[in-house]
Amino acid sequence: MLVPTGSPVHVLPAHTKLVALPALAACVVLVPAGAWWALGACAVLLLAVVALARLPPGRVARRMLVEVPFVVFALLLPLVATGPRVDVLGLELSRSGLVGGGTLLAKATLGVLAAVVLAATTTSRDLLAGLDRLRLPRTMVAILGFAVRYSVVLVQDSRRLGVARAVRGGGDGRLRHLRAVAAGAGTLFVRSYERGERVQRAMLVRGWTGAMPALESRPATGREWLAAGAAPALALVIALAARVGA
Repeated sequence: MLVPTGSPVHVLPAHTKLVALPALAACVVLVPAGAWWALGACAVLLLAVVALARLPPGRVARRMLVEVPFVVFALLLPLVATGPRVDVLGLELSRSGLVGGGTLLAKATLGVLAAVVLAATTTSRDLLAGLDRLRLPRTMVAILGFAVRYSVVLVQDSRRLGVARAVRGGGDGRLRHLRAVAAGAGTLFVRSYERGERVQRAMLVRGWTGAMPALESRPATGREWLAAGAAPALALVIALAARVGA
């Protein structure tokens, strides 16, 4: 969800940030395992971007919760990996598992943080316009646009079904609750399918030809491309230095 602050990161064209995000992620992936100084330098770089975007730390931290599965996997890796063992707080852990798990967790955190910055500084409409300017197929852009628009409707329908289920006593007992949730999911699917058919018929009546009109977006200037590419370029320098010194 957008966090409006009017920062220099916000005003960059969406397509420049869409190019910068995978480029930055690729540079972070290039950092060799165990190069903690390089991963720390990339973290400082991303935190500087967060500060430049003037994003509230609390909101950024809450959005980082999507990373929890990676954290669990990284914590389990030293327990199940093979190789030389090392004693940590009374536990015999794999040395390679510690290095691999720590590296995985650090890279995943940096990737999620970069994605959070993109989502917090760019509206959904601008993201779609940026994808269109990057020559993503119009059909795919249209599908993504409908998904963004109707995700709110699906969430509201799901909440109404939950309220109706609770009012009718559908939450008494674990088994009954699971059955009610499964029935609600089926109902939500049927309603969504029927709504999609109604929307399609309405679009055909209004002259739908199978292609969405192009979304308006201004081209980026050379200075904006340089600004968007600054973070990936610095991350690339850090990654190459880490690989040379490995």
